This record gives sequence, structure tokens and C-alpha cells, in this order.
Amino acid sequence: MGFIKNIREEIKIIRERDPAIHSTMEVFLYPSFKVMIHYRLAHKLYLRGHYFWARYISQRAVRKTGIEIHPGARIGKGLFIDHGNGVIIGETTIIGDNVTLYQGVTLGGTGKEHGKRHPTVGNNVMISAGAKVLGSFTIGDNSKIGAGSVVLSEVPPNSTVVGVPGRVVRRNNMSLPQESMNQTDLPDPVREDIVNLQQANSELTNHLLELEEQLRVLRREVKSGEANKTDR
Repeated sequence: MGFIKNIREEIKIIRERDPAIHSTMEVFLYPSFKVMIHYRLAHKLYLRGHYFWARYISQRAVRKTGIEIHPGARIGKGLFIDHGNGVIIGETTIIGDNVTLYQGVTLGGTGKEHGKRHPTVGNNVMISAGAKVLGSFTIGDNSKIGAGSVVLSEVPPNSTVVGVPGRVVRRNNMSLPQESMNQTDLPDPVREDIVNLQQANSELTNHLLELEEQLRVLRREVKSGEANKTDR
């Protein structure tokens, strides 16, 4: 893809996915636009073995946008980084098409791996604000990572993950088009656990009350029997 085509593609992506945009000229002020233009150039240099210049360009982008994308990362079409401050994308990260990242997202390693040590993110994935995805595993297509989640293991396609550590709380969702993705309509596993505990506690309490009633009846029957024996 040529430089001009890259610019047109980035403008189209931002205009489609950010409801706050009012004109094409505003796109040129967006951190997502600036960092992706820098990344595309840096990545080409990286693939040609010009590692210093690739890192030089990427570090200039960090200073301008607060978004750090290693030039070695492989990013497909349609990546949108909303706001973006604090986003980090590691060297061996692979990102598919039509992915949305929010501010503070980290696609990093655990510090214990060599070679492929960063995540692979499938197509049509949304990763919400502050989420951390750490390690060399795959986030399946059409998945959603909740805000503040820490994901440390594989995520199947069409899944919703929340929590620390992140766990799958919904699977086999219908395909999630980018325009319908949001960061609020997510399950709350802690609340669900509390509700389940409350239900279990209520059932246990009712069972104990039934046993106590049976015990009282039994005692009354025993006392009645003893009284009848005394009368005789």
C-alpha cells in the first residue's frame, strides 16, 4: 500500500469509528492517525533491516502521541486506537484487521519468553481501556476484552473476557461489528459470583430451618411418648 493510500485508509477508519469527528481536517490531529503513519514507515524500514532508523521513527511517534508501537509488530488493516495515550504494542505482536484499542492497552510479553513473546490478536477484536494482554497466545476473532482486564491465556473466538486475571464469561457471541462495540455492556463475574453465593446461602439456610423444624417435631413426639409411659 502506497503512502497516499495509507493516509486515505487511516482517514476513513477514524471517520467511521469516532463519533466525535466533524471534519476530515481534524483527523490530522488524531494520535491514532499520526502513530499509524509513523508505524507504516518504520515497519518498512524494519523489514529491510534498518533497525536503528525504524526505532528512531517509532520513538518520535511515541513522543508525539504517547502511543508506543514497536516497528517489528505486524498490524493488519483498520486498526483504530481511540485516544491512545499509554498504548504499548510489543515487537512480536500480530494484529488482524478491524481491531479497536482504547487508551492504556498493553500488548506485551511476560518477560520469560524468547522469540514470539507477544499476543496475536484476531480480526474484529475490541480491547477496552487499561486492559493488559501479556504473553504469546491468541485472542480469537470477534472477541471483546473488558476494561482493566489482565489476560494471560488463550481466548477462543467470539468470546467476552473480563477480570483479573481475565476469564471468559461469554462464548459464541454473534459477530460483533465494530460500530456496535462498546466498553460497558459486559458481564460482571464478581457480581455473578456474589449472587450465586447468596442463592446457595439462602438454600442452605432454608434447609437448616427445615431440619430444625423436623428436630422439634421429633422431640415433641419423644416427650409425648415418655409422658404416655409415665401415665400408665
